[in-house]
Amino acid sequence: MFYIDLMMLTTLLGALVNLGGSGNYIHWGFIQLSVANFVVILLMILVFILAIVLPFPRRRGRDQ
Repeated sequence: MFYIDLMMLTTLLGALVNLGGSGNYIHWGFIQLSVANFVVILLMILVFILAIVLPFPRRRGRDQ
């Protein structure tokens, strides 16, 4: 049952994006990136920065 729901969800999400056309690219000198890859790279950098900036949760106990 869960497998069928997952298949339906992926089909519906896949229908939102047109994969039949040509991709959009960013040209910067000799570097050429697709817009989708550029967005993924930006999200990875954002997660990395958040991991550095946000504090780790600490235990509350007698040591403090």
